[in-house]
This record gives sequence, structure tokens and C-alpha cells, in this order.
Amino acid sequence: MLSRARCVSRALSRSLSAFQKGSCPPGRRSLPGVSLCQGPGYPDSRKTVINNSSVFNIRFFRTTAVCKDDLVTVKTPAFAESVTEGDVRWEKAVGDTVAEDEVVCEIETDKTSVQVPSPANGVIEALLVPDGGKVEGGTPLFTLRKTGAAPAKAKPAEAPTAPKAELTASAISPPVAPIPTHMPPVPSPTQPPSSKPVSAIKPTAAPPLMEPGAGKGLRSEHREKMNRMRQRIAQRLKEAQNTCAMLTTFNEIDMSNIQEMRARHKDAFLKKHNLKLGFMSAFVKASAFALQEQPVVNAVIDDTTKEVVYRDYIDISVAVATPRGLVVPVIRNVEAMNYADIERTITELGEKARKNELAIEDMDGGTFTISNGGVFGSLFGTPIINPPQSAILGMHGIFDRPVAVGGKVEVRPMMFVALTYDHRLIDGREAVTFLRKIKAAVEDPRVLLLDL
Repeated sequence: MLSRARCVSRALSRSLSAFQKGSCPPGRRSLPGVSLCQGPGYPDSRKTVINNSSVFNIRFFRTTAVCKDDLVTVKTPAFAESVTEGDVRWEKAVGDTVAEDEVVCEIETDKTSVQVPSPANGVIEALLVPDGGKVEGGTPLFTLRKTGAAPAKAKPAEAPTAPKAELTASAISPPVAPIPTHMPPVPSPTQPPSSKPVSAIKPTAAPPLMEPGAGKGLRSEHREKMNRMRQRIAQRLKEAQNTCAMLTTFNEIDMSNIQEMRARHKDAFLKKHNLKLGFMSAFVKASAFALQEQPVVNAVIDDTTKEVVYRDYIDISVAVATPRGLVVPVIRNVEAMNYADIERTITELGEKARKNELAIEDMDGGTFTISNGGVFGSLFGTPIINPPQSAILGMHGIFDRPVAVGGKVEVRPMMFVALTYDHRLIDGREAVTFLRKIKAAVEDPRVLLLDL
């Protein structure tokens, strides 16, 4: 609490506008020529009396923690053990007002992006790292001045009156204005009206007239820096090509039975599990079944010790395309899951990938990868192994094709599948047998129930 003399001095300077005449009730506390007493309505207010003739109603404000410690420095969060540094991408600038938990910047690492939120409501005082700069765990990022209140949303400005707008439009006219050859499009009634007033919309200058034929053959180019994730993907894929003896085998799967099963049970599946039944769960479960039959496909070569590491667990990585690049979240212990467990995990990981909320732990490990290019309409392709794994399954689009069934030609929904494997470890016999197991389990899911 400030001393009484300082309180009185500050109160006098702030309360001139509230000057009142009167007297102070008995029992007030006095200073030489000045007396203080409790004012009505405010527990922290006082009446200040000078020479028993002038009375000021003033209020004392307590200091808060925000005023005492209102400037904080936000540091880079700790990374996982496999990540040492990242690149900063700023979402806010100096002077911007941010709310608590609002994202200020993102740190792009080799595997994912880490969002850095604001620890409190405040204003950004300084950015301590340039955009695109490299940071490590614990590096200071920015300083924030706390305000103690959430930033107020800006109210839309009111449009000026119509006569003034018409006067401005008629007084200033362009020297040459091309006559439009068609009517402007009428805005749809479902679209919200523009929040900007007429006077706030800056008129766009007409493009300079070009000589006939001058724009033909005009070519341009621009450069963008590769983000850290894309650089890491390129590095890992090239390492896989240089290390593994990659070979690809193909097969085709008749999707008639799995489509019929999905059409028959998708409503009941959605009602019970609140999940959509897709084709991905069938391929994940079939892959786990085939990996148990061919454990060498689930193994990996340890180049340092020249040993083969056989895994007794099955963790399947599912490739997901994002605007920043390809990520591979992992479904762990698939051998113990059913269709509902797999669909639930895929849905959760896919939602986190779309929101850019995947953590390093969600992508660490994995013993086998499935890549589904069919969602983009792929007909055929050869996937590249995701190191340090030894094989990857490539799914493609479902297309109606004529096939021979029982000596007759029928049109069936067919899918090409491809298995790329490390030929240093996996022989052709194991690879072909593995792919035929997947084909059998997808075409007839009763193979899984009967363990055939």
C-alpha cells in the first residue's frame, strides 16, 4: 500500500474533475491541513478534506500481479529426443494483440509442426527470432506484455450516408473508364454482405493497356523455400533408395464382397460405434494377419550389427497427405484390434493430422506402412519403403474392369495393390505369399475368422 502522503498527492491530481463542496463526517483521519475519511459506496474510496472547505471523492486502486510482472518471455517448448531443432513461422507480428492460448507461431521440425500459444492475454512486444530462423528447445521466441483482459473484437465501421457517397463518386471521375460489356454478378442471398463501407473500398486502378500480342508467350517463375518437413522427406526417401534393394510385386483384388459387406452393415456399424465403416480397416486387419503369417516382412535389418530384428508386435503406419507434406501416424498393436478399434484410431489420427496437431509420439516407430493413393484416383504405382521398415503396401483406386469369373467375363470392381519390399531381407516367395494373404483376407473376410 502506498504511503498516506503519496496517496493524497496522487488522489488530488486525479480527482479535480470530481470536485465537490461539503464536510467530512466525524471520526476522519487527518493530516496537516488534510483529512481522510471513508467515502460512501466504495470500500476502497476516501474523502479528502483540505482546510475544512474542499472535499474530493477519490478511489484508491490496489496494485495487481499483472502490473508487477506484466512482461514475460516465451521460450521454445522442449522437442522429442529424435528432434533437435526447428524452423519458426510467425503467425503474429510486433504490436498484435493476442488472447490466451492463441497461436503466435509454429515451429516446423523434421516430422511435424509444433504450435506455440500465447500464455496470457497481451500485446506482442518483440520477436526474438526472425521468420524462418532455426531454434532449439528452450530458445527465447518472443516477449509478451500482459494486459489482463482478452482483446476486444473490432466492431464493423458504419457505412457513410448515401448522399455523401454519391457526391464523392460524381465529383471524382476517372479520365477514361472502359464500358463493361456484361452485367456484374448479383450476389447470392445466402452470402453475407460485405462488412466494409463504400468509402473504405479502395478503387482498383485499371490495368495498363498493352499492345496487341505483347502478353502472348509471357512466362514467369518464383521460388519458395522448402519447409523442413519436405526436406526431411526427400532425405529419407533418397536414403531408402540408396540403402534398400527395393523390389515391387503386384496383385489385384476383387472388391465385390467387401463392398457388399460394407453396404449391408455400415448403418448398424455407425449406430453402434458412431463410426463410418471404410475399406482401410479391412486392409489394415488383413495386413496384420499376413504379417503374422510372414514375420520376415515385419522384421528389419540392423546395419550396425548386421542382425535381423524380428518384432513380436505389429505397428502399422498409415500415410496421410497434408498441405505440409506426407505424415505417417502409427496404429499400434494392430494384431489385438478389431475393425471398430482400427476405424476409431484412424479417425482420431486423421483428425489430428488435418488440424496439424500430430505429436512426435504419434509418428515414432512403425513396423509396416500402408499408403492409399486410391483416394486421389491412382490406378497403379510403386511405393517407396519408409525406413527403417522393410516393406510397404500400396493401395489404389477401385475401378470396374472385365475379369474372368468361372469361365465367364464379368465386370467387377477391382483394385491393383503393390508390395515394395527390401530384397536384401525378403525373398520373392515370402513377398508373393504375403500379398496373396492380403488378397484372400480382403476378398473374403471369413478367412480371418477361420484363421485360414
